[in-house]
Amino acid sequence: MASRRFFLSKLAVSAVLGLCLFSTAYAQSYPTKPLRIVVPFGAGGVADLTARTVAQKMSEGLGQSVVIDNRPGAGGIVAAEMVAKAEPDGYTLLLMSNANAVSAGLFKALPFDPVKDFTPVSLMGTFDLAIVTSAESRFNTLPELLAWAKANPGKLNVGSINIGSTQHLTAELFKSAAGLDAQVVPFNGTPAVITALRGGQIDVAVEVLSPVMPQIKGGVLKALAVTGTQRNAALPQVPTAKESGVPNLLSSSWNGLGVPAKTPVAVVERLNKEVNAALQNPAVKQKLLELNVTPYGTTPAQAQDWLQGEIKRWGDVIQKAGIQKQ
Repeated sequence: MASRRFFLSKLAVSAVLGLCLFSTAYAQSYPTKPLRIVVPFGAGGVADLTARTVAQKMSEGLGQSVVIDNRPGAGGIVAAEMVAKAEPDGYTLLLMSNANAVSAGLFKALPFDPVKDFTPVSLMGTFDLAIVTSAESRFNTLPELLAWAKANPGKLNVGSINIGSTQHLTAELFKSAAGLDAQVVPFNGTPAVITALRGGQIDVAVEVLSPVMPQIKGGVLKALAVTGTQRNAALPQVPTAKESGVPNLLSSSWNGLGVPAKTPVAVVERLNKEVNAALQNPAVKQKLLELNVTPYGTTPAQAQDWLQGEIKRWGDVIQKAGIQKQ
């Protein structure tokens, strides 16, 4: 009996050693063909441009081209399912975002597990959201808006894009963090939100800063506050929500890269090395900052912790707001 246990123990050790040797050998020859990053958004948006900027520099370090494959639709589920079911060989990556975290609490059932079916490689960047209003609005500061809303319960209308988006959930978080009796009104996209603001159908909106920056710079919209931990470099005069009296309103959108679960550890580490090298490149940094994206690289473990933290945070917001699972 003892000899049998000894034999099985040696067999298990040999299997682990064999797997490690295979993983190391595979990583040493990796990559031998082009890589693909599946992006769950259309071409031309912030996420797409972030992926393209980082991918171009990664391709230099990897010695292989890194192709962007845009697969928008179904709140990112289409792209995520494609990557979850791909071979775990390091050649198919997913552009991860808030949508991956939100989907866990927003949908009754998913064709994949947002945590177990992916291995995060690294974050790539974060980008601010802002509370904006029209240039003609009575509100010039967030404290003014808060004072009016509390004196007129139920009358404030807060606009955002689609239900379940980062903007929509941040608007719900704004309501609860500020203790407001207000309505969150979702629209189909940023242009519709801007039209509603200018037409007076809504009083204020929560939106990612990048798509409304031209309107802010052009004097069409006013930014009352940003929702990050610090002021945005492009709008240094605009305070944070924390500075404006809502300390618990902290929200930013983010992008990262992930691969299918069971991708060899050595391959994940190689990809992580190339992502972080790209993010340290001055030209890449400058391009991302022009997109209002703050470069932010991490280790795979840090990216995993980030994802799990975001899943819990937005799950709590969804539950508190009473948003029905889809």
